[in-house]
Formats: sequence, structure tokens, C-alpha cells
Amino acid sequence: MASTNVTGQCPGPMKATSNGAFQNESPLDFALPLIILQIVLVVVFTRLLAYFLKPLKQPRVIAEIIGGILLGPSALGRSKAYLDTIFPKKSLTVLDTLANIGLLFFLFLVGLELDFAAIKKTGKKSLLIAIAGISLPFIVGVGTSFVLCATISKGVDQLPFIVFMGVALSITAFPVLARILAELKLLTTDIGRMAMSAAGVNDVAAWILLALAIALSGDGTSPLVSVWVLLCGTGFVIFAVVAIKPLLAYMARRCPEGEPVKELYVCVTLTVVLAASFVTDTIGIHALFGAFVVGIVAPKEGPFCRILTEKIEDLVSGLLLPLYFAASGLKTDVTTIRGAQSWGLLVLVILTTCFGKIVGTVGSSMLCKVPFREAVTLGFLMNTKGLVELIVLNIGKDRKVLNDQAFAILVLMALFTTFITTPIVMLIYKPARKGAPYKHRTIQRKDHDSELRILACFHSTRNIPTLINLIESSRGTGKKGRLCVYAMHLMELSERSSAIAMVHKARNNGLPIWNKIERSTDQMVIAFEAYQHLRAVAVRPMTAISGLSSIHEDICTSAHQKRVAMILLPFHKHQRMDGAMESIGHGFHEVNQRVLQRAPCSVGILVDRGLGGTSQVVASEVAYKVVIPFFGGLDDREALAYGMKMVEHPGITLTVYKFVAARGTLKRFEKSEHDEKEKKEKETDEEFVRELMNDPRGNESLAYEERVVESKDDIIATLKSMSKCNLFVVGRNAAVASLVKSTDCPELGPVGRLLSSSEFSTTASVLVVQGYDPAADTRPLVEEDAEYDQSSRDISDLTA
Repeated sequence: MASTNVTGQCPGPMKATSNGAFQNESPLDFALPLIILQIVLVVVFTRLLAYFLKPLKQPRVIAEIIGGILLGPSALGRSKAYLDTIFPKKSLTVLDTLANIGLLFFLFLVGLELDFAAIKKTGKKSLLIAIAGISLPFIVGVGTSFVLCATISKGVDQLPFIVFMGVALSITAFPVLARILAELKLLTTDIGRMAMSAAGVNDVAAWILLALAIALSGDGTSPLVSVWVLLCGTGFVIFAVVAIKPLLAYMARRCPEGEPVKELYVCVTLTVVLAASFVTDTIGIHALFGAFVVGIVAPKEGPFCRILTEKIEDLVSGLLLPLYFAASGLKTDVTTIRGAQSWGLLVLVILTTCFGKIVGTVGSSMLCKVPFREAVTLGFLMNTKGLVELIVLNIGKDRKVLNDQAFAILVLMALFTTFITTPIVMLIYKPARKGAPYKHRTIQRKDHDSELRILACFHSTRNIPTLINLIESSRGTGKKGRLCVYAMHLMELSERSSAIAMVHKARNNGLPIWNKIERSTDQMVIAFEAYQHLRAVAVRPMTAISGLSSIHEDICTSAHQKRVAMILLPFHKHQRMDGAMESIGHGFHEVNQRVLQRAPCSVGILVDRGLGGTSQVVASEVAYKVVIPFFGGLDDREALAYGMKMVEHPGITLTVYKFVAARGTLKRFEKSEHDEKEKKEKETDEEFVRELMNDPRGNESLAYEERVVESKDDIIATLKSMSKCNLFVVGRNAAVASLVKSTDCPELGPVGRLLSSSEFSTTASVLVVQGYDPAADTRPLVEEDAEYDQSSRDISDLTA
């Protein structure tokens, strides 16, 4: 009789496709159209939530967790008609299956990004912080589990429940933490590197503890079953290292840089992921472990790993993974938390989670002599939860370890602890603080022997040869005159989750390990490392990882903190083989414009046409002809000052052409001679040129010539006669009317637009200089204060 009742309650299997509405068949009664509707609803709903939460700097996982809860029985699901129509019980098997397939491949990607080599390099102090940040929350979680067992979880198997609670309270979400750090611009700071190092260790420990929890939660009555599950799981890991790793390494070796990865290799890899998932599910430690282990043993070098990520990620992260949050939300019923006891337990779980994680992290950090403010920040950062937390809770619920009420309490705990991370860290940790202005913000200076600091930015390997050759040309030869270059790699942080793969590959000096990006970039690393051995040049590699809408803040803040005199930026267009200029993206165009507006020093935009060829030129082979068209004004004077720095190099010949015009030709002379400001500007120009002629640095390498021009055509013809040079250095706001009709690149100024056009030249590179004007500088000061500067030094060695 009982059997009959169960059969009567079970919905029948759904057919895959319908014959259409005109055949009087509702598409929502069939599996395929229903799952399509579910995917569209979940993706649109969670993306809208992510958009509205973006001003709060919340990671997308928050929107996905909230979206899943709202779509479930806690909110919209309170309507029986909605649940029976959109998420009927007979469709949940298909939904769960598709969500778990997406989760399998996502965890394969997580394994690909988890670099054990980086974890092995984690410093002893960071390792201590990580272990303390796991141990105390786990112990607190065990204590909390006894309270829950005595109240809302009576009758559960106590040992698995204790382990699940310990794991749930001790996890730190590595990808979510990286996203939060990126939003707060702490990714490449000392505190960020410490957090990422500790989170990497925590991630590995969490998976090991989860495997233990799953093994203990089996339905077998004999304890030997759990032992067999753990032994077989260990055997699978060994098999993956011995057999699967060499297979993947063989395929990776047969995928050279610059050539497409064979479709067969991608197919084999994805099949291996599914097969490994089947094996671990058969063992009894969940299919997710198989995919994760294959990702870990996969080779991280070369294009193979990158291509796999590109092929899988958008489909998995964009469409399939949100289904897992929806499936989790359908199991979460917040309405089960009712009464003083339930809400009291929710508060208890949140407080014990925060206490264990924060106190454990802060205590170990203080033992490692981390300043208190940084230690507290680290504690809140390590309290971040995410996808792995939901995986633990869902497995616990599927295995009947967690009931509906305990599950809802723990989901809300994960949501709350992650949500508060960003606002609290913004409140207690503010590394960018007001500070005193510094002296040398321009190339122009009375003391030519003082150190010249330049922040040179680049965003691809294409910029590197010309950039290094320009630096080589600018270093001079004097023993006293020192050049310090901060080479900043501008890395766009996209919405893709794999964008944070570069984060834990950052060295202590901020230079990423480049094998995940492009092997050809290794030449740049070698060039910069070789450059550091030059007596007169110090090169300090840096990294800025931000969205293009805010990366200018990283550039300007770093320029102020490093007290640089000039920021060098690559032009947003590069030259094709046919000589035409091609844009690499409007986003980089806007970055340059924002830096020009907010820079705390002079700025140079480099239009690259292959200065010195496609490789670095050694000092003895530098032989460049540099031309400076001088029209007058602040920017032209700064360009001339930069040219005088270059002429110190024995391989540089500098020609300065001062344009003298009849009335009405140049902008300056269109105004009244009685204009006091214009007269003063003209006198400043003349004085500057007189000093130039008497400058002992010029000697025989400097030529000066005045050209009288009567019209715009004369100016263009004169400039074209100079186009055989290697480099033009020109002021952005030169005192001359526009020379070309195009206005699409205002950051280059009237002369720079002409010189950078394809019709003018295809061989001469152009450096457009904007001089720093103190009178126009209205930016807030951003330099670090003494307290922060000292604390940074205190913790700088902890990730070594």
C-alpha cells in the first residue's frame, strides 16, 4: 500500500520537446523548452541584481546567491502557481543535472587557476596566518555544531554534522576574495598578496576537509566504508598525477605558441574531466572532485591552458553556473527560520563564524608583527565566503546531514559575511591618504644631476621594444644623473572569473609570472631584469589590475606615491603592416585622456612606429635622430627639456626647430601684443631657448635652427621635410592653430595629430608631451601618510 502511495506522488518523466502551442501542448510541460526558460530567467534576474549591486562594489556571487534565494520558496516561490509553472518538481532533476555539469567544468577551471608552485612559495608567516585562519574557525564550528544538534538538528549523525559545520565556518572563497581585492584596488598591495597567499592554502585545505566530510557522511553502517572511500580517493589522486598529468602535458607540448590548439586535444581533455568525475562519484566523494583534480594536474604553462579556459569559461560561467545558484536557492527556505530560537541561532552562527575567522587571523598576524589595522583588515578579507561554501552546504543537504532550517541559516551566514567584507574593509583600511606634495613633477629642473623618475606604462608586448629603447635613450651618461623607471603593466580586469588567475601569480615586486599570459612576454622580463644591472638605471616592475574605467586612478596614484616626473603612456593605436593606424580599443583611448586630466606630473604619449626596430638596442648601437618642433608654451618647453635629457646620450643627435611666424599665422600672434600673459609666456620661451643654447650638455650633438613660416601650409611642409628622423618630441598644447581637420585624438594636440597621421610618416615615432601645470592641478593629494608607509614596510616581507 505504501508503495502505491509513493508511486502516485512521483511525477512522471518529462518528454524532451513539444509539438508546439498550435497542437494544444504547453511548452512548459516539456523538458527542453522549460529548461531554456529557466536558464533565461535565472541569467537575466541575476545579471540585473549584479548591475544594481555594482555601486556597492559587491562581487557577482552575492547577486547570484540573492537571486537564487529570491527565485526560490523564500520569495517568489511562495506562490504555488509560480513554482508549479516555472520550477515544477518534475523538472528539478534536469535543472540539477545541468547545473552540476556546469559546476564540474567550472571547478575544472578553478583547478587550472590554482597553481601549486605559487602555493609552495607561500612564506612561512603567511602559511601560519592561513593555518590559524582555518583552525580556530573549525574548532568554533565544532562547538557551534553541538548547540545546533541540541536544538534544530536533533537526530542527525553527529560526526559528519560536526565536520560539515567545521568546514562551512572555516572556508575562504579564493575567487570571490580576489574580486573584492580588485574592486578595492588592493590586489597588488602587500595586504592583498598576503590575503591571496593565505586563501590559496585555505582553498586546498577546504577541499581535503570536504572530502573527509563526504566520506564520513555515507549511508554505510560500517566505519570501514569511510576508510575505503578515503583510500580509493587517495588512489585516484595518485592515478591522476601518474597517468592523467603526463597525458595532458603531452598534448600541451604539442601546442606551440602562436598556433591554434587542435580540436581533438580540447575534446580529449573535456572527456577526461567527465571520466574523472564519474570515477570519483563511483568512489563516493562526489563528481566535483574528479574535475577539480584534473584541473590541478593540468599543465599551467603555454597556450593550452589559456585556450581551454577561453573555450569553456563563457558558456559555463555565463549560462550554466547561475543554474547552480538557482538550484541552491530552490532548496533555501528562509521562512523556516522563525521564532526567537531560530533567529538567535542565525546570529550565533554569524558571530561565531566572524569571531573564529577574524580572531584567528588577527592573532596570528599580530604574532607575525603585522600592524593591527592591517591584521583586522586581513581578518575580514579572510571571512569571505562563496561558491565552495554553497557546494559544501548543498552536499550536506543532499546527504541529509543538514536539514532545511540549518541549511537556510548557513546560506544566510555565507551571504552576510561576504556582503559586509567590502564596506568594512573600505572603512578600516585606506592606504591612499593625503600627503605633502613633492618637488620634481617635471623634466624641467635647475638641478640636472638629480634623480629622474619615470612611470612607463604598457599593456602588451607590442609596446615593449620601443619603450625600452626610449628609456635607454633617456638615461644619459653622467655618473650623478640617475634614472629610475617604474615599468607598469596595465592589465584589464574583466568580468570573467578567470581574470583573477593572474593575481596569485604576482611576485613580491608586483611583476606577474607571465607564463599564463603569453610566452613572448618573457623577453620583456629578461629585458627589464637585464636593465636593472645597468649602473645608471633602476627598473622597478609594477602591475595595475583594474577595469579600464578606473585604471587611470592606479596610474596617477602610483605616480604620486613614487614621486615621478613623467608618466609615459602608449598611444591607443598601433601601426599595421600597411602603415595605417589601427585602434586597439576605445577603452585605452579614454584611459589616456583621463590620465592627462588627473596626472600629478608631466605626461608623454608615445606613438610607436618601431623606434630602434622590434628588439632592444644595446647602448653602443643607439643612433637616433630626434627632432623637436618648438612653437612655444609650457608643453613645448617640457618637450625641449626631455630632448635635452636625451641628448646626453652619445648616440642621440637632437635638432630643435623654432618656428617664427608672421602676424596671423600662429595662435599666439592672433592675440594682442598688449596681453600681459602672452608677453610673459613669450619672454619665458625666449629665456628658455637662451639657456638651451648655453647648456653644456648639448655640445656637438645639438643643432638649433629657426624657421620663418607664413602659413599653415608652410608649417606642414617644414615638418614633412623632417620626417626622415627616428623620433619627434612635441608639446601637446603647442602655440599653433590646428594643422589637420581631424579632431578624433585631442590628447595629441594640433602638431601631434599631424605627426601621428599615416599620411605624414610611417617610420618616425612621436612622443607628445604635456607639461605639469601647478596652477591647473586641482586633484586631491593621494600620497600615503607616514603611518601607512611604515606599516607597509613592516609587512612587505610576509609573502616572500
